[in-house]
Amino acid sequence: MGFLQSSHIENGFLSAQDSSVPTKETTTNLLIKEYFKKRHSSRVVLLLVVLLGTSMVIGDGILTPTMSVLSAVYGIQIKVPNLHENYTVAIACVVLVGLFALQHFGTHRVGFLFAPILLAWLLCLGGVGIYNIFHWNPGVINSLSPYYIYKFFQKAGKNGWRSLGGIFLCVTGAEAMFADLGHFSKLSLRIAFTVIVYPCLVLAYMGEAAYLSKHKDDLQSSFYKAVPEEIFWPVFLIATLATVVGSQAIISATFSLISQSRALGCFPRVKIVHTSNNIHGQIYIPEVNWLLMLLCLAVVSGFRDTAMIANAYGLAVVIVMFVTTLLMFLVISTVWNRNVLWAFLFVLVFGFVELCYFSACIANVDEGGWLSLVVSLLILTLMSTWHYGTSKKLAFELENKVSLDSLLTLGSNMGIARVPGICLVYSDVTSGAPPMFAHFVTNFPAFHQILIFVTLQSLMVPKVPECERFQIARIGPAEFSLFQCIVRYGYRDVRDSHDLETHLIENILRFLKCQGHSIEMAIREPTENGESGTRKVRFRINLEANNEVGEVMEAKEAGVAYMISKTSVRASGASSFVKKFAINIVYGFLRRNSRSPATALGIPPTSLIEVGMVYRV
Repeated sequence: MGFLQSSHIENGFLSAQDSSVPTKETTTNLLIKEYFKKRHSSRVVLLLVVLLGTSMVIGDGILTPTMSVLSAVYGIQIKVPNLHENYTVAIACVVLVGLFALQHFGTHRVGFLFAPILLAWLLCLGGVGIYNIFHWNPGVINSLSPYYIYKFFQKAGKNGWRSLGGIFLCVTGAEAMFADLGHFSKLSLRIAFTVIVYPCLVLAYMGEAAYLSKHKDDLQSSFYKAVPEEIFWPVFLIATLATVVGSQAIISATFSLISQSRALGCFPRVKIVHTSNNIHGQIYIPEVNWLLMLLCLAVVSGFRDTAMIANAYGLAVVIVMFVTTLLMFLVISTVWNRNVLWAFLFVLVFGFVELCYFSACIANVDEGGWLSLVVSLLILTLMSTWHYGTSKKLAFELENKVSLDSLLTLGSNMGIARVPGICLVYSDVTSGAPPMFAHFVTNFPAFHQILIFVTLQSLMVPKVPECERFQIARIGPAEFSLFQCIVRYGYRDVRDSHDLETHLIENILRFLKCQGHSIEMAIREPTENGESGTRKVRFRINLEANNEVGEVMEAKEAGVAYMISKTSVRASGASSFVKKFAINIVYGFLRRNSRSPATALGIPPTSLIEVGMVYRV
């Protein structure tokens, strides 16, 4: 329905849906899709809402490690009250630097420690909670009754509503475990949450409440003070390790999200390193990792107050939840093809609860909540500008591409020579030749014996089957040796640039072997009435195909060259100031400082041909 799907609409037959799920479209489904199809503004709003939620999650990758590590380290001040705040902040910074420095090793090297650490942490929470309940106030068990929700708001009034922002923080920590959905099954997470996580968290909060009922002056540091003296340091150590594990989950989720956004054209090109040979979802992005570390250190050093960071953290999480709920309306009604009333009921129930928390969190914008809004706004601007500039660049190439007829007559009109070897011409144009190729042959009238126009596409599905990855077609007569190849990837497919050339040529050879060429022969034979007649028959022979296979192999031995465009995208003179600023300044800065296409594709510099052009969009 949105912009991301429209550019590759011809690949709509590839579906990420389970075939067992009903796919019959309802009237409401068709009406909603038609609404987005007819109204350009609705697609703009949909894209911005999706990018808003995405930017909030990426911002969460800054706030979660900061909040978790700083709150854990502050426990030192319970035992060493005279310790200056600067030392506490310095320890938190050291832990954060160590956390981000370990990212390039990959989670698979230390992942075996995560489960024992989290299990020990949750059992500590539950055990300390049970101790505090029975030691300080067993009557706190009555708080499980929903009646006390009513009593709380009856007594607290407006202050009770404002406290929802703090109450919401009881939920935000548990949400990090769902970032591991890419590594574990839904059933395992449901069992872990229901049997271990939720009971232990409830016991921990009830125990803390029991302690506070007898020690009201310890409100600001109740968690560590509620821990029995004998086990304080073991609990402190496990708490610090648990914050590292929890931070690791959201950092890994941020890497995955940025990788998928980049594949869909919503994030600048960055280096993606796959840290595991077996699990494709475990990735590492150096540029993002070090930028996250610097931002985390800046937040820790600048704020130092966990309450202010918590306000920003809570606001970011509740906005992500609400955006997800809104988008689930479209998923339920148009993807799952359920009754729109079920979708509306889902949004009504969950949206009402989330809006209550959101209204309380938004009241704390001036007390640190603004941080999440500023960070997400910057990320949203970056992502939307990159997508806008990329779409304008693609639109220019489609409007100025060279038609097949022009391409076929190019050689005879300009006396273009053919040189030995294979040339892979990379572009986003799926038919015909990109404008930079015409620009090249106009100034340098020669190209290689075998010419393959290659287009890499990212589809709206997680993975593309190997049998459907390469789409190969011939351009013009066989003697021209021109081919069009579309290579399609899902947003979770691993792109091995070193094997792409090999697989591409192998598929070209397979294509030629399957393409038999026919010749027409006239045979004189008797007709039904006994008279001699002539019948034309066509025989399929593979002689020419075999010759072409040999030519491709010889061209491969002669060498493979790569041609890409080195474009400068500029706004036209008649454009508005906002468009000029977005294209010339912001998008231009992002293109200059992102990875070049040649580097991203793993093209050897000695075989690279870059064609410079200026696109006026």
